[in-house]
Amino acid sequence: MINELVMKYRFFSTLMCCCLSITVAIAQEQFALKSPDGRIETTVFIGEKLTYAVSHDTQPVILPSPISLSLTGGEVWGSKARLSGHKVRKVRQVISSPFYRRSEIKDEYNELTLYFRGQWGVEFRIYNDGVAYRFVNQRKKPFTIQTEETSFIFPEDVTAIAAPPNNGFTTTPSVAVSKSDVGVIEQQFTSSFENTYVTGRLSELDKKRLFMLPLVVNIPGGKRVCITEADLESYPGLYLNTGRDVNSLSGFLPPYPKETVQGGHNMLQLRVKQREEYIAKIDGERFFPWRTIIIANTDKELADSDMTYKLAAPSRVTDISWIRPGKVAWEWWNDLNLEGVDFETGVNNKTYKYYIDFASQNGIEYVILDEGWSINLKADLMQVVPEINLPELVKYAATRGVGIILWAGYYAFNRDMENVCRHYADMGVKGFKIDFMDRDDQEMVDFIYRAADTAARYKLILDLHGMYKPAGLNRTYPNVLNFEGVFGLEQMKWQSPTVDMVTYDVTIPFIRQLAGPMDYTQGAMKNAAKGTFYPNNSEPMSQGTRCHQLAAYVIFDSPFNMLCDSPTNYIREPESLEFIAGVPTVWDETITLDGKIGEYIVTARRHKNTWYIGGFTNWDARDFMVDLSFLGNTKYDVTLFKDGVNAHRKGTDYKKERFSLEERKKNLTIHAAPGGGFVMQLDLQ
Repeated sequence: MINELVMKYRFFSTLMCCCLSITVAIAQEQFALKSPDGRIETTVFIGEKLTYAVSHDTQPVILPSPISLSLTGGEVWGSKARLSGHKVRKVRQVISSPFYRRSEIKDEYNELTLYFRGQWGVEFRIYNDGVAYRFVNQRKKPFTIQTEETSFIFPEDVTAIAAPPNNGFTTTPSVAVSKSDVGVIEQQFTSSFENTYVTGRLSELDKKRLFMLPLVVNIPGGKRVCITEADLESYPGLYLNTGRDVNSLSGFLPPYPKETVQGGHNMLQLRVKQREEYIAKIDGERFFPWRTIIIANTDKELADSDMTYKLAAPSRVTDISWIRPGKVAWEWWNDLNLEGVDFETGVNNKTYKYYIDFASQNGIEYVILDEGWSINLKADLMQVVPEINLPELVKYAATRGVGIILWAGYYAFNRDMENVCRHYADMGVKGFKIDFMDRDDQEMVDFIYRAADTAARYKLILDLHGMYKPAGLNRTYPNVLNFEGVFGLEQMKWQSPTVDMVTYDVTIPFIRQLAGPMDYTQGAMKNAAKGTFYPNNSEPMSQGTRCHQLAAYVIFDSPFNMLCDSPTNYIREPESLEFIAGVPTVWDETITLDGKIGEYIVTARRHKNTWYIGGFTNWDARDFMVDLSFLGNTKYDVTLFKDGVNAHRKGTDYKKERFSLEERKKNLTIHAAPGGGFVMQLDLQ
């Protein structure tokens, strides 16, 4: 497939270059290319090293920064490179984007491709909101890449907002780092990609820590720069580190596994015991992942970026009519707790039939059977626990319009993927939630693509947990509806009260969400005001108010969205349930109305003729000034959920109001309690 895409790209690129011209300045092996609006410029320098620089409104954003690929055997792409040709093109098109934050995306960029002796090249794309580059391989014979040099040199000691992998260190050496770094990197390559953010100047950050993508840096003058990657296929994921040069971030990539052993959570993982002295095996012609620099003047501009999706490979699923996004009644977070029933709850058919009935009665599309339905420690998805009659359960759900999703550990799914998908698709199961990958080396990335492709062939959807950032996979395989790779609400079952989830919630829409959708698993009905939270595994709660939880269904991108709490708790809260059950999970239009990283955000989304607007704040009480002028003179009936007068003391306190928009000014003032929020539904009159 990659080879086919390369050939198609060559033909189209050649055609475009014959038809149009883009200004490219050439002086002593120096190329410059501007964005369609002329505000962003990248300059590529070819000399002893291959370097690039980026400016925005003439202000330097990235100073000349070296990039290269080092092959085993000593060849380096980017060292004393000899140019053999270049091509430019201009693209103006519209991308269809089903199951996303908007139904279509305007895709406009200018592109420069540099070809070098040795059958390789580098491609740059310049959008109005950023720059991306990637290496291109034109060789047909296999080879291996020892390491990749990726660097971002800033004009000064900038402040970064970044999340390190959620683990510690080992003394296992890694070939991807310098000798002085041996012993501090390896374990960070095994991670569930869930952690909160740290903020500090590059000089202040721990030089022995890697940082996950995406991350954001503050550029002088108020600009925000988000660094991430896109179209990550058959290649290891990128991490950044501050330890190599002053005022810079440098890339690290996990080497290829040499030896793996079964282990980890319930023997459902393959843990790396030893790694190779290279990061990737290359079989032939291909594109490498995009290194992406998103630039914004304001935080709300940053939150609106679609660059990751635009840079991803187009869909490889020709028929998507069977893919059904929606909401999921989920039993794991609420520990299968039900009240008022005449059976003992647990992993059994009676319990799951109750969840199915609840889903059916409230228009919820799916029920998930999380960990426990298959026999523990066997890593065999064909062995179902005797308490579950799965064919009966699937048929029962189907008669009520509800689909069944099965949880699967990575190793169990991988070892028998084809048979598992065929068997359960034939039974009527609608998809899998795959968990505990906890790596993003090339071997694991290859598994993800193989799983997505296999599931698509059997018309199965996927929700990927224990998973690295999306990087655009949801465009290439739209049957992959959601991803974890986020410090989601499940953490509140066991985290210390010192963990600040509320501030995290007003941070991720500007950083993590730029990589793609998030299975945050919101929907808690027990809501803790500031100072009242405590972890509880069996009866968990959220930090912040009820309206904060409701707003998350609008603010977070999540095409496959959980109702994390118990049906019992939802039934007690019919107003909240009605809203959650009715809110869409995919959108025709999305606008970030206002926001500031770590402080607050207000998001508006349209599904058909109905608008939803959600906002939440950090632990500071806030009066939101919601500008609705974008609605024009159209009349709407509004349903508003806002924090109650006592929500600062009791997080469950809220007030529901109904009114006609024409009765109020287009600028609404809505008060939010500490950790609070609001959400409104606007129905066309």
